[in-house]
Amino acid sequence: MQSEKNALPNRGSARGFEVVDGIKAALESACPGVVSCADILALAAEISVELSGGPNWNVFLGRRDGMTANFDGANNLPAPTDDLDLLRQKFSDFNLDDTDFVALQGAHTIGRAQCRLFHDRLYNFSGSMQPDQTMDLAYLSELRQSCPASDSESTALSNLDPPTPDAFDNSYYGNILCNRGLLQSDQGMLSAPGGAAAPTAPIVGRFAASQADFFQSFATAMVKMGNIAPLTGSMGEIRRNCRVVNWG
Repeated sequence: MQSEKNALPNRGSARGFEVVDGIKAALESACPGVVSCADILALAAEISVELSGGPNWNVFLGRRDGMTANFDGANNLPAPTDDLDLLRQKFSDFNLDDTDFVALQGAHTIGRAQCRLFHDRLYNFSGSMQPDQTMDLAYLSELRQSCPASDSESTALSNLDPPTPDAFDNSYYGNILCNRGLLQSDQGMLSAPGGAAAPTAPIVGRFAASQADFFQSFATAMVKMGNIAPLTGSMGEIRRNCRVVNWG
């Protein structure tokens, strides 16, 4: 089985697995074979957002764990270098509309990104040998200090939302309005190629103006995303160890 952990978007990036291991071990001790790893992840996502100052939502439970991995699917996750049309299509393929898409991107209000994921925006955007012209010049200069031209594979981290990097709020959208989105996939929601406004720009403006609107839309989108083709009933299994399928 090819692990999804080794897919390009996850390799060297996805982390925190030991936290899931600890939760699973505690659950297996208290009520073995009842709570799936899939439900643990869904619950952990909601609790993490809420503890960071974000919204809460009802998490539907009863998911079961897969007995295979989807390596190809993991390699086709929305990417930080995808253009807006491709991103919208990837979300639409799972019945997530533009409001869902822009709201879920708002998860970038917390976390960091590696230099290699936005290096081209700083030095050679779309092969132009120039930086991305939509980027605020002061922000460009700031990012270049920690992400040098000489190392396009640098894993140095930059905050996705510098004003409030560890708080779940709508500051992320204000950054985008000021042309201070870190990733191409962030800024592209406002600025289309050639300087025209992107079709998602009004939603970015809405969320920048109203944190309550963002929170409500994010919670709605998370419920929708959590209901994408779950395994239930007799499908799959309840893993004893989230790292491997059950054997015997």
